[in-house]
Amino acid sequence: MLRKRLIFTLIYNNGFFTQSRNFRLQKVGDIGWLEKNYGFKDLAFSLDELIVLNASREDKDIMGFAEILSRLVEDVFIPICAGGGLRCMKDAEILFANGADKIILNTAIYENKNLVVDFIKRYGSQSIVASVDYKKNDVFLRNGTKKIDIKLPDYMDYIDSLGVGEVYLNSMDNDGTGFGYDIETSKKVANNISMPLIIAGGAGNENHLLKGLMTEQIDAVATANLFNFIGNGLPRARQSIISNNGNIALWQ
Repeated sequence: MLRKRLIFTLIYNNGFFTQSRNFRLQKVGDIGWLEKNYGFKDLAFSLDELIVLNASREDKDIMGFAEILSRLVEDVFIPICAGGGLRCMKDAEILFANGADKIILNTAIYENKNLVVDFIKRYGSQSIVASVDYKKNDVFLRNGTKKIDIKLPDYMDYIDSLGVGEVYLNSMDNDGTGFGYDIETSKKVANNISMPLIIAGGAGNENHLLKGLMTEQIDAVATANLFNFIGNGLPRARQSIISNNGNIALWQ
């Protein structure tokens, strides 16, 4: 049986990392603040993967984002997935050259199918993650600002047909609330796709992470909660998952 994964998501916006609640961003601190309070070189032993999302809404500044990414991943051994606003092959090249092992796509999945296919051909499906932001049965693009006409079940069928490596399913209603994941929707989605499923939106404590990982259909859980998991929050959460027979790797 494949090991499940515990993932931390960082949300970057115009030079700062942020907290998100229902997709409203609150500035927390810059890269210096993040390094002081987290130190991903050490924290990596509590994680299986790190996702870094560029949620800048005016100017994505791919080069500036790539510089931050390069600094973040220095001496970090876990896989790094990065994205946000990728519009051409050059954008992907820049992220891979600065430490990304995978790229994550949202708007391009819907608006530029040919580019997604080109990414898969060049980097392999295992390197491409489709990000889906949803409210109930509706799907949103462009940082949660544009609703599309395709409902969630049909959109997941479309993504499945593209051949991407996995899906990052993010509940906009639960985002940043700390009330727990939308497990029921996640299970319905997982039962109808062939790709591994990462769920996000709502984790506020280790019990939420454990519940997600103990759900058979879910392959990975992600949290972007900078405050609830600061300090020893993530190491403690991982140990709790292991103690409760969660199927995740035991890093030494």
